[in-house]
Amino acid sequence: MSTAIHRISSVEALHVGQFLYARIRTEAGLTGYGEAGSWGHIEAAKAALEKFGKYLVGKDANQIEHHWNVMQRFSHFRGTAISAAVSAIDIALWDLLGKRLQVPVWQLLGGSYRNKLRVYGHVYAETLDEVLAECRRLRDEGFTAVGHINPFLDEPEGQSYFRSHVGKVRDAQERVMAFREAVGPDVDLLIEMHRRLNPAEAIAIGQVLEPLAPMWLEDPLRPEFYTQMTAVGNAIRVPIATGERFNGPAEFHQQLSGGAVRYARASVCVCGGITGAKKIAALAEAQNVDVAPHNPLSPISLAACMQVATSIPNFAIQEYPTGFENLVLKSGQKLLGADLVKSYPVPESGFITVPDAPGIGVELVDDVENMRAPLYRPSSMRYTVDGAPLDQ
Repeated sequence: MSTAIHRISSVEALHVGQFLYARIRTEAGLTGYGEAGSWGHIEAAKAALEKFGKYLVGKDANQIEHHWNVMQRFSHFRGTAISAAVSAIDIALWDLLGKRLQVPVWQLLGGSYRNKLRVYGHVYAETLDEVLAECRRLRDEGFTAVGHINPFLDEPEGQSYFRSHVGKVRDAQERVMAFREAVGPDVDLLIEMHRRLNPAEAIAIGQVLEPLAPMWLEDPLRPEFYTQMTAVGNAIRVPIATGERFNGPAEFHQQLSGGAVRYARASVCVCGGITGAKKIAALAEAQNVDVAPHNPLSPISLAACMQVATSIPNFAIQEYPTGFENLVLKSGQKLLGADLVKSYPVPESGFITVPDAPGIGVELVDDVENMRAPLYRPSSMRYTVDGAPLDQ
């Protein structure tokens, strides 16, 4: 069989609303889709994707590992926007390979370890009452875990913030207790801290939350502080989850080598795509750490996460985002970006079934680029009462 039929004929960057997709076509007429996860710097990720597209046109679409290395190593200047573009392209190339061979991508990754994936429901809310209502709704819909629940809430950026040390600890304890009472004793709570704390605050809060048995405490510190994250993890019994902002396997290796992180939050659309996520899963498996793929994006991202999750032994749970449409921090009832794809998995009793369609199993609708005007997130942060920037 001639290799010419596997050559890439075009690479397009599609900026659709808050999402950035790669659409790659081959001379044989196949189309593959991927998604970039750098939504905060979507302009830069699009420019990188278009630059890599010029390299890829005319190349063999089958050489996924080769292209993955070239794109990341040719200049040794990396970062989230670059990694997001690489991720989108990598996912699309895997999608193409699965379609060409008429098998799902998970089959190419070694077959399925499981055929269903546990998912957790997503909560975005500005008030405690709204959080509790969403927790109850998700429990009633059959979810066995509720995540993205923040004891400091998703308050507006324009609202200045101040809490004393004891106030932060008390807020966390009282509000997580309210979360627990809302869902009952059998639903897991995945507590999100959005990098807001310092190590002393994280340890104090982790200790008071222990009796409430949260499944994890996510990103209590900014992720670049590897040593301090390890120290926090060793000082508390609530498991630490982190990694959603890591750009590739090397950062995960550095964090996992400390031995205190229990859940690796690999962003498949940031960490190097399916290729990068599989490498990260292997690193985590060697440390007896579970993988919980991060996904605040569209069904294309979810589909890519599913291909990895079903093929690895150390999968824990999958993020299933409902809300954040048009970058508005508000919960919804459908999968984020559901209108942009021809079909998407719907949870039943807290699980989604892994598709067996060729490629990643999800297709963008025709002319998707015309469905939503591009959205851009301006550079802004919330501030404390003294004018200092606040992570949220």
